[in-house]
Amino acid sequence: MTNSATRDDKQPSTGRLAASLFAEVLIADQLSRNLISKALPRGMQISHFSVLNLLAHVNEERTPAQLAQAFHVTRGAMTNTLSRLEWAGHIHIRPDWDDARRKFVSISPAGRAARDAAIAAFMPLIAEVVRDIGADRVRSALPVLRELRVRLEGDAG
Repeated sequence: MTNSATRDDKQPSTGRLAASLFAEVLIADQLSRNLISKALPRGMQISHFSVLNLLAHVNEERTPAQLAQAFHVTRGAMTNTLSRLEWAGHIHIRPDWDDARRKFVSISPAGRAARDAAIAAFMPLIAEVVRDIGADRVRSALPVLRELRVRLEGDAG
């Protein structure tokens, strides 16, 4: 037996490794979404929080199309989310004064407060997970997860 044959016997095939990686990522995604959903303020969904969080971070208006693209969802799905956020008073939607067909979305003070309340509700839970795993181990996993995200974003674009 050659060294490469021995090495291959001890390492999982690339296909099995890929399947294991994606299974773990998908299960972790589902479980983390469940954990966060339970902690979010009443009536807030993860999609609502995600939009508020992005708008709070960029601190600039975005069009519904830009938001849909940022979250890799259809314009219809984003319109539904924005309608619910506007109804709750968490965002302002205004027309584009130069092009009446286009709208701009910004976070409202109530939306910023709702986003902050959501973070305060779930941050202790995810911080506990990091403490249990260990900060150094989490830090060492981040580059691989970030590279995976960047690669998948490139494939989705």
